[in-house]
Amino acid sequence: MVIKMKVCVTAVDASLDAQVDPRFGRCAYFILVDPDTMKFEAIPNVSAGALSGAGIQAAQTIVDRGVEVVITGQVGPNAYQVLTQAGVKIVTGAFGTVREAIEAYKSGRLTVGPSILGFGMGMGRGMGRGMGMGRGMRFGMGFGPSTFPQPTPTQPTREQEITMLENQMKVLEEQLKQIRKRIEELKGKT
Repeated sequence: MVIKMKVCVTAVDASLDAQVDPRFGRCAYFILVDPDTMKFEAIPNVSAGALSGAGIQAAQTIVDRGVEVVITGQVGPNAYQVLTQAGVKIVTGAFGTVREAIEAYKSGRLTVGPSILGFGMGMGRGMGRGMGMGRGMRFGMGFGPSTFPQPTPTQPTREQEITMLENQMKVLEEQLKQIRKRIEELKGKT
């Protein structure tokens, strides 16, 4: 299969009808799509279960595949750096199915501009990084706005947000199931 322009959409499953996975580095699949023909290739994200560095590894996978545009929910600062240095455009705020996200991108409803996890809007005074997915804890860069570009917010409807959260819950439940299975495997080996 020959894909002319490569657009990558993060997804919870391996199809165009899968829901967009809002997490870049820990998404289940990367769906590489030619937006003109809608031909696609699904690639499992092998870095999703990494203890650390998942975003960097995921970004490198995308760069190595020659992707030009990434469509996702949010991108962490390390993945953002790898992607932008490679010239990959980042589109955030996507929701719905992969097919719907591609259509939204093609029609201009999704615009290039990252939503970066883990960075506040500035005003932080320290140099420490907090845990918590960017909610409430900030990476202080002194006074003033963040040095990273801020996204133009796109607000999902209530129904879209519910769907997005339900999909994220399914992904987390599956990860929890895999963790429990691995713990049981390890306990059986003692």
